[in-house]
Amino acid sequence: MHFEAFSFGSIRIDGVTFEHDVVIDQGQVRKRKKKPSKRFREAFGHTPLSIAEEIPWKCRRLVIGTGTGALPVMEEVKREAVRRKIKLFILPTVEAIEELKQRPDETNAVLHVTC
Repeated sequence: MHFEAFSFGSIRIDGVTFEHDVVIDQGQVRKRKKKPSKRFREAFGHTPLSIAEEIPWKCRRLVIGTGTGALPVMEEVKREAVRRKIKLFILPTVEAIEELKQRPDETNAVLHVTC
């Protein structure tokens, strides 16, 4: 997997530009479906990452890119990572991409790109 560019509102991976949040699950890139988390938006001021979403748990390491820091991660997600014995990284997306590059075979990700 090759990350070619990241800027506010878009990320380019393997020659494809995505203008929405993405999930990287065992090397496959898909759009983040955040609708299940929208019901928590009012409490956080932003749609958080919640346990209700399709989080790519089949990994040893899970990287969550928070954009510039705007994406809240609910405590349930953190607890589930501990329960599953998955090392969790919650970082601004620029740093999350660098962490993802370290051990891509063991790492899945949720990357917020829109703020």
